[in-house]
Amino acid sequence: MTDSTSDSAIRAEGLAKTFHDPQRGVVEAVKGVDLDCRKGEIFGLLGPNGAGKTTTLRMLSTILAPTSGRALIDGIDVAEDPLEVRRRLGFLSGSTGLYPRLTGRETLRYFGRLHGLEGEDLEAAIARAFDAFDLHSFGDGRCEALSTGQKQRVSIARAVLHDPPVLILDEPTTGLDIMASSDMIQFIDSRREAGTCVLFSTHILSEAERLCDRIGIVYDGRMLAGGSLDELRAITGKEWLEEIFRELVQRADTGEGAA
Repeated sequence: MTDSTSDSAIRAEGLAKTFHDPQRGVVEAVKGVDLDCRKGEIFGLLGPNGAGKTTTLRMLSTILAPTSGRALIDGIDVAEDPLEVRRRLGFLSGSTGLYPRLTGRETLRYFGRLHGLEGEDLEAAIARAFDAFDLHSFGDGRCEALSTGQKQRVSIARAVLHDPPVLILDEPTTGLDIMASSDMIQFIDSRREAGTCVLFSTHILSEAERLCDRIGIVYDGRMLAGGSLDELRAITGKEWLEEIFRELVQRADTGEGAA
């Protein structure tokens, strides 16, 4: 099922995920999250460990099936047509792995073919990626020999090789050094001009303040509040993002709600 009635690139309505743990019983990891991310927008998800950010992103990217609720990527329902959703998004996390014995070029060629690129179109896309992410000096070496920053560049190139309209990034700067992290931030920032919808999670508040058009605060599996920084300031009466975050979490813990 498709839905193209708005400029939403990512939309979730009542998205929920329940796990069954042998020791803890039923675990509600995500509890009815609503989300709306627009084309050409950078939307950041903030929350502590265990808040449900990664589970939410994995449902949106079709890695996990929702227990209930609905999610659309570029108008395509993630439960009804996950293959078409994967064609329309790029997914990257800080733990995204590469095949160690493949070169960067071979990696891009392999994943490009998975996305339906072939022949001249595939080679042209790889050439653009080599230029865009400056892979020429190491892109023909095996991934097992690359530095962390070099691997991350190959991973980014892999995620966007098919020019997806939606990009989902799960803590993409985790474990990166200063230069590699800076490269990632610059790349995310560049996606706005390209018209790509970027949804990413982070623990680093300065990243969200610098990059995001809007921010969602996730806690205990729920979306406490979402909006621009000015809108979140109006909701909480706080100035800095750290203060906003603490205020919303405190309200949730005391049962006051987000607003």
